[in-house]
Amino acid sequence: MPRPGFSICVCPDIQLTKNTIESQLQDFPAPEGSWEKHVYWSDEGLPPIFWENLTLQGLFASPKVLIIRNAHNLPIDAWRKLSTSLGQFNPLAWVIICLEAPYDRGKPKIPAAVKKLPCWKLAENKGWIWQSAGLTERAMRGFIEQWAIQNNIQIEPKIVHALSQVLPLDASAAKNELDKLALLRGESQSITEEHIKDISHDADIDIFAFINALQSGNAPEKVWKKVISSQEAGEAMIFSFLAMLLREARILWQLYAGEMVRLPSGVTQQKKRLATNLGPVRLSKIWDLALEAEMGIKTGERKPEQAMEILVAGLLALFSPKK
Repeated sequence: MPRPGFSICVCPDIQLTKNTIESQLQDFPAPEGSWEKHVYWSDEGLPPIFWENLTLQGLFASPKVLIIRNAHNLPIDAWRKLSTSLGQFNPLAWVIICLEAPYDRGKPKIPAAVKKLPCWKLAENKGWIWQSAGLTERAMRGFIEQWAIQNNIQIEPKIVHALSQVLPLDASAAKNELDKLALLRGESQSITEEHIKDISHDADIDIFAFINALQSGNAPEKVWKKVISSQEAGEAMIFSFLAMLLREARILWQLYAGEMVRLPSGVTQQKKRLATNLGPVRLSKIWDLALEAEMGIKTGERKPEQAMEILVAGLLALFSPKK
């Protein structure tokens, strides 16, 4: 089976996109040697070297994978030029276009003008488009099972279900937590419920304590240290922090709505009280603040530390005790 002429990945979770790209590169090895990876950010425009790599052929040319990040920000003129260039198959250049905008009401946000281009229609007809809204609890189960297979670790279905309830809905952060579990199991070939109890709620309790303490006007020092360390660690840690914040917001919302959530009984009661005190308006505002921070970073409008400062200021304003 020949490799795709080019590929389009539509997913807001870049770690899932990276996993998909790596899987495709394994399925379609380079014609000679190995693929050279070149990453281009559409926020900065596509430089001349991109077009040179896309069209270059010859005896001494090496096979290249040209990855375009944040392609939803590309000007339509650049998309048209790209569409024309992708009309001819180049065995030495594999373009992978990544659209990373968050989904809107369960659907990917793709510019209408882009969907009308010949390259998009060709990719649809050929099945060269991969789409994912990111990790959900249901998708998380498959993510965990795939991780277990790759690492030769046994996980019973009930443990997979339990993990899907507590892991952050961010592929990078979830993988980090799973890797921690792999270390905790020691010489054992499987992950048990005891392993989950050792680490699964540490991050949750921090975020929960943070929101709870913000409302009472006394944020704990250890959580502020976590926020500061996230700022210093850069984009990856901040996205991990955002994922934990959104997962905590989701749990609080479920408890407010009377849904069942798998948590220790003592923790459930504490979180249910907080969810009731906050109410639906302030709970829903957490999503707005987190998405604003995420979009600011991904579009390049804000540096990670700036986005984090604005997020924390917004949370302080949202949860400060009412006077």
